[in-house]
Amino acid sequence: MSAPLLLLDGASMWFRSYFGVPSSITAPDGRPVNAVRGFLDAVATVITRERPGRLVVCRDDDWRPQWRVDLIPSYKAHRVEEELADEPDVEEVPDDLTPQVDMIMEILDAFGIATAGAPHCEADDILGTLAARETHDPVVVVSGDRDLLQLVRHEPVPVRVLYLGRGLAKATKWGPEEVAETYGVPVHRAGPAYAELALLRGDPSDGLPGVPGVGEKTAATLLAQHGSLENVLAAAHDPKSKMSKAYRTKLLRAVDYIEKAGPVVRVADDADIDWSTASDELPLAAAHPRKVVKLAEQYGVTSSIGRLQKALDDLPNR
Repeated sequence: MSAPLLLLDGASMWFRSYFGVPSSITAPDGRPVNAVRGFLDAVATVITRERPGRLVVCRDDDWRPQWRVDLIPSYKAHRVEEELADEPDVEEVPDDLTPQVDMIMEILDAFGIATAGAPHCEADDILGTLAARETHDPVVVVSGDRDLLQLVRHEPVPVRVLYLGRGLAKATKWGPEEVAETYGVPVHRAGPAYAELALLRGDPSDGLPGVPGVGEKTAATLLAQHGSLENVLAAAHDPKSKMSKAYRTKLLRAVDYIEKAGPVVRVADDADIDWSTASDELPLAAAHPRKVVKLAEQYGVTSSIGRLQKALDDLPNR
């Protein structure tokens, strides 16, 4: 099998690094660099584990796209800072994380490692678009966001999610079988079915209310019985179907929500992607080595840069 395309959920990974690495780790000038160090170390670990030929760090260029808010106004509403209610939506990002994201971007650019984003799109949409477009190499999506489980598939190339929910050391790789077994959805369409499950049950962390009275187990049962959300709704509309009156009533009352929530829950597969590089091929050596050395010294992350370079050195020559 060819070397995989590794798609990293950038925001998910540097948020986890920020909260997982002590804030006492600072640059020579005193600025915190815990997220920078944690992110670089995580990237080095994942490269060593997966041995990719290509790699893209997917950016969160718009963490709360207006088109999703227009459909479901509660979408991520609780993450907006109340004190900034009169200003454009601002996610509660720690003050000393934002500058570190800029540092990470500088270092990735100096290495020549590709990043990708798109206007009005979350990182999930970039991950979804790149995974959907890939027809040559197997894909590994790296994220701590369970929403990405909707991307798993076997064809035309395998797409797996390396889920970081319990940390990188305990990361588990999910495919259609694992998603189907854990959530009780049909294995032949486990990815799309997971998105439909999330739509029905709701997701408080994203401000998605779900269908009132339909939890995860009920949603999984309905999808297992009927095969898809489309078939579930068809059964709800059919008085002759075997669906109980109680479930039928709940679903029919929520038809408007279900219709609007579909595009909110499902990640995009057609984002107009803006690339930082001409190629997503993972460089075996830094594109701008002097700049890398300078940034490593400036930010006090020489050891992490060294681990990243060692991970690249250990990859097979292409």
